[in-house]
Amino acid sequence: MRGGMRSLVLAVVLCALRAGGTELTFELPDSDKQCFHQELERGLKFTLDYQVITGGHYDVDCYVEDPNGRTIYKETKKQYDSFPHHTEVGGVYTFCFSNEFSTFSHKTVYFDFQVGDEPPILPDMSNRVTALTQMESACVTIHEALNTVIDSQTHYRLREAQDRSRAEDLNGRVSYWSVGETLILFVVSIGQVMLLKSFFTEKRPGSGGVGT
Repeated sequence: MRGGMRSLVLAVVLCALRAGGTELTFELPDSDKQCFHQELERGLKFTLDYQVITGGHYDVDCYVEDPNGRTIYKETKKQYDSFPHHTEVGGVYTFCFSNEFSTFSHKTVYFDFQVGDEPPILPDMSNRVTALTQMESACVTIHEALNTVIDSQTHYRLREAQDRSRAEDLNGRVSYWSVGETLILFVVSIGQVMLLKSFFTEKRPGSGGVGT
């Protein structure tokens, strides 16, 4: 009994690891655009989630085109968003991320592209007329909990990367400010020393004798 339970749990874990689409984190230089292409069949559901991790105001332009070149999604200067869609025509779909509006801000963008619905973890689960057994219900619960854990880990990983980037940027600004303050303090100190020195310096009278 325990061995069967362990096998089912292992199958659920492996299924959770296999499920999903494509995740990618890439660099997007300033005044540049990056496009990705995916061939999809008609009637499929896909979801595009994206988020800007580092750079500038953490915003990016994004648009999605169907195989006929029709724009089915377009957003400008978004920090993050999610776009679900059911394909109406089959072919190659294109989704692009643009940083062309920025002239000096380098961006790091993360996106998750999911295609289709997740298959059931149990055979004939959608066509069953009987209730799930206690073991099957436990497997479904574990599977849903694992998906929640994966989503939470992705969310916190992105937040950690974004916060680390902000902390490093703030640390750099504080360092430059400290160096500037040090230089100003050094110049002011030298100026004060020179000024005080001029107050206590005696002026020698000019040498010149009067002949008799």
